[in-house]
Amino acid sequence: MGRLLKLAPKVTTCWDDVADYFLLFKRSQGVSQRTLEDYSYHLSLFLRRASLADIQDYESLRASVLRYFADGSSLAPATFNTRLKILRSFFSWCVSEGYIPANPVEGIKNRKCGETPRAAGEDTLRRLLSLPDVRTFAGLRDRALLILTLDTGIRPKEACGLRIGDFDLRGLEVTIPASVAKTRVSRTLPISPVTADAVGKLISARHPSWDDAVPVFCTEDGKTMTHNAWDRRLQIYSQRLGVKVRPYDLRHSFALMFLRNGGNAFSLQKTLGHSSMAMTRRYVALTQNDLREQHSKASPLNTLLPRRSRVRKVKETTLDDCRKGV
Repeated sequence: MGRLLKLAPKVTTCWDDVADYFLLFKRSQGVSQRTLEDYSYHLSLFLRRASLADIQDYESLRASVLRYFADGSSLAPATFNTRLKILRSFFSWCVSEGYIPANPVEGIKNRKCGETPRAAGEDTLRRLLSLPDVRTFAGLRDRALLILTLDTGIRPKEACGLRIGDFDLRGLEVTIPASVAKTRVSRTLPISPVTADAVGKLISARHPSWDDAVPVFCTEDGKTMTHNAWDRRLQIYSQRLGVKVRPYDLRHSFALMFLRNGGNAFSLQKTLGHSSMAMTRRYVALTQNDLREQHSKASPLNTLLPRRSRVRKVKETTLDDCRKGV
């Protein structure tokens, strides 16, 4: 890639080397492997498309960044925002290291993600739980992972990183270690007896040669199960259901049903591992819409005051009307 010749006096290396050094810095900060992969992917994408070969000053770099995001104007808001977040972090680090005088991403705003969490219906979930063939290790694993997710709302990546020692089946708890948690903060969650039973059966079915380093939700040959592998398993079940269910749909389903069944937002935030209430509020908003719909259907006034006797529209009373005695 192009050299940073005039962006900062001390820079004599290329953008690829700068990106590699940035990733090394992130590794030293203890970010998760998944996050490192995201950084690597989006930085490589930017470096391939940004035409940096002839850039020798900050103004040209800024223009290249603006073109990159302008070319991505048709992207989904979530994808656009992910690119923006990663490049903002990268260039902020470049500024702190003295590679460039300012962050060329500054001023570019996030896009509003109009999407709402997608959850599967209760009937779909019941049918899904009946599909795994528990006579096989893969079936036991899939059913146990489904049950754990619907019981705790755990992220797919977090679940796939759990070891036997992270479960206290007698105490009905599971601990998500900081090394596995997306937020890098450990949390301990209660689990239901049915979840403990499903996980216990899965552990009992493990190959005798597997040690404790092999994840609980592993492949049939004892390797780590990836998020993509779990997604493919759910695609197979979705075809049999006739309804598409994605890994994160299960997490969303847990959140909504937790609130509908009387759980509070603060407990949900801690359970899901949200660093702020921003995402949790989206679930709260959806359940409030449910409450409005239920109230509209079930209000006692539907029986006590038939619709034909209700006031259809309230007439606005003006100050002149009051003076006239209306």
